[in-house]
Amino acid sequence: MELVTLKTRLFISILFVVLVSVCANTLQTYIVQLNPQGVTSSSFASKPSWHLSFLEQTMSSKEDASSRLLYSYHSAMEGFAAQLSESELESLKMLPDVIAIRPDHRLQIHTTYSYKFLGLGLSASREGAWYKSAFGRGTIIGVLDTGVWPESPSFNDRGMPAVPKKWRGICQEGQNFNSSNCNRKLIGARFFTKGHRVATYTPDGGREYVSPRDSHGHGTHTSSTAGGATVPMASIFGNAAGVARGMAPGAHIAVYKVCWLNGCYSSDILAAMDVAIRDGVDILSLSLGGFPIPLYDDSIAIGSFRAVEHGISVVCAAGNNGPIQSSVANEAPWITTIGASALDRRFPGIVQMGNGKYLYGESLYPGNHLKREGKELELVYVTSENSGSEYCFKGSLPRAKVRGKIVVCDRGINGRAEKGEVVKEAGGAAMILANTVINQEENSVDVHVLPATLIGFKESVHLKAYINSTRRPTARIVFGGTVIGKSRAPAVAQFSARGPSYSNPSILKPDVIAPGVNIIAAWPQNLGPTGLPEDSRRVNFTVMSGTSMACPHGSGIAALIRSAHPKWSPAAIKSAVMTTAEVVDHSGKPIMDGDKPAGVFAIGAGHVNPERAIDPGLIYDIRPEDYVTHLCTLGYTKSEILTITHRNVSCREVLKMNRGFSLNYPSISVIFKHGTRSKMIKRRVTNVGSPNSIYKVEVMAPKEVKVRVKPQRLIFTHINQSLSYKVWFISRKRTEKGKMSFAQGQLTWVNSNNSFNRVKSPFSVTWK
Repeated sequence: MELVTLKTRLFISILFVVLVSVCANTLQTYIVQLNPQGVTSSSFASKPSWHLSFLEQTMSSKEDASSRLLYSYHSAMEGFAAQLSESELESLKMLPDVIAIRPDHRLQIHTTYSYKFLGLGLSASREGAWYKSAFGRGTIIGVLDTGVWPESPSFNDRGMPAVPKKWRGICQEGQNFNSSNCNRKLIGARFFTKGHRVATYTPDGGREYVSPRDSHGHGTHTSSTAGGATVPMASIFGNAAGVARGMAPGAHIAVYKVCWLNGCYSSDILAAMDVAIRDGVDILSLSLGGFPIPLYDDSIAIGSFRAVEHGISVVCAAGNNGPIQSSVANEAPWITTIGASALDRRFPGIVQMGNGKYLYGESLYPGNHLKREGKELELVYVTSENSGSEYCFKGSLPRAKVRGKIVVCDRGINGRAEKGEVVKEAGGAAMILANTVINQEENSVDVHVLPATLIGFKESVHLKAYINSTRRPTARIVFGGTVIGKSRAPAVAQFSARGPSYSNPSILKPDVIAPGVNIIAAWPQNLGPTGLPEDSRRVNFTVMSGTSMACPHGSGIAALIRSAHPKWSPAAIKSAVMTTAEVVDHSGKPIMDGDKPAGVFAIGAGHVNPERAIDPGLIYDIRPEDYVTHLCTLGYTKSEILTITHRNVSCREVLKMNRGFSLNYPSISVIFKHGTRSKMIKRRVTNVGSPNSIYKVEVMAPKEVKVRVKPQRLIFTHINQSLSYKVWFISRKRTEKGKMSFAQGQLTWVNSNNSFNRVKSPFSVTWK
């Protein structure tokens, strides 16, 4: 017995040693950041050979170092992505000029009407934003996403001008994609797969195109939302019929495919940003991200800083983790961060219960325009322990119980449209998708594969109470087609991520909100409108919801402003979008967040208004070096600032030269902590409107804070003149130890001669 025990122990010890050895030699992808002024760089003829030298010094095996190098970066960042073992990683950390090493992170991807909702193209006036910007002509929008379906009518180049001379990009060939797929609208396309390929072992079943071609639909949808061409008679099986257009229909589009079946890897994203900067894009649109992380660990923040230095506006999605506090992603102050709002367009799919009562629901089921009223059928809600039947998981619905009936499925875990496919496969006749408490009344619709509708949480409580109250519950679904203007809008989307910023609460995020619920845009011909493999229907357009859809609205509006004002900096463009944003809906009442008025951590500066953003009157400009000073005021270390900005600075010297510095941001975040009772901030505005103009200040302050502004009038005598002002915030509130509280207000500069120019800055006040 003792002998067996000894043998067993020996075996376990040997196994442990083997496992440790295997783990130590397992390769993982890392992004290695180098000092751009590195002392060792001058010894090499090129940046790639310099980058490769670090691997050659590190690798102990006789393996060719170039086989481990995935990407060499030198525009978005100085450094490279490579596969390393744990021991090689430790050796690499010790080499001179290595300033940071990060593991490759996996991120996720977060119309026929929205341009009208935003006031674009509603009149033939030559004063409108589309006319002032020539529809965005000459501007290049670079979209990092899942690729593109180039044959979509949204990428037709009829009437487009020639490709801008500054463009240096390519149309990269690959599977089912060749150079002829690009044109004067879709001027470039590339794909980046190295980070994804080495990190992923899951077979894709042949569903991925190893090329810029889109096999998921998300990238086609976002690209066409930002800059899609005019497409008459667009609809989804007759629903939401109208003319489809992107926000900047005259802009050029360049696509960078960085997202694949298993997500988007930061090494690929950084490689795309690196190339896009050199290609000559004007706007970078990223409908992707993760959870909030420190800026020095955020590849998108690092790459976008270099893009902004090159004059490129970077627009990102805020994320879909709302309404959780401090869930907003892409928080860097040089990024324009977009949350999501709902339109006033509805697709009613009313549930009429057997007791005669009605429950409001919504659906884009194709039957909407053909057969308004469904047949009354028995209603069933299947619940059984551990089977997941209440969520309608695959294989969880007993055919005998659901055949020929309307099946109730709780929302959550698996996809909404997928639940309908499960019901259909089990023999169900129709589906009612019921929101749970986490989704409340949020109403993202789908082009379901069977008659179906989505109801809010309150309605689902009533529905389940009815089911439990009778032996044979029945219902029918009454479809109402497309209805516009019958609801208050814009309103904050339930899922839209919220502030305050997790890593940088001194900046108010998100910056603005834009349409992101039930957005209809271009769709690939290899997919059904639900995106399900089983869906054999084919359409040119489909509906999607998310801050992924809001982001390209912001990118397209940035393109319009860039076209109208080609010399403006990215900060000036962002300022124009923020200071003209609306805090009231189309009825003139406060924008709502569920059943309460929306706060600044939900909407930032407000809802985008492109018609006003093209002519903001005043702008808050920011130079790249101002962001460096801002990072010093936050207490970032010298090495962290070098990692983020590639600038080697002494914060002590920087702060000595910039006493009392405030980042010239269009919104204001004031934090009272450690007993502080007052704060003074400085701002500087530049006149981009009438040469001779006088602006007077208006302040809406919460009762807990006294706000003083000096001066109260700004007198401009010429265009591009800059004037400064100071704001004092004095706390009137007694704070309770261990408690955090918030308040908000607004500071507006109003043009005395032209009331159209109202330059608004929201402010948040936090007591810690």
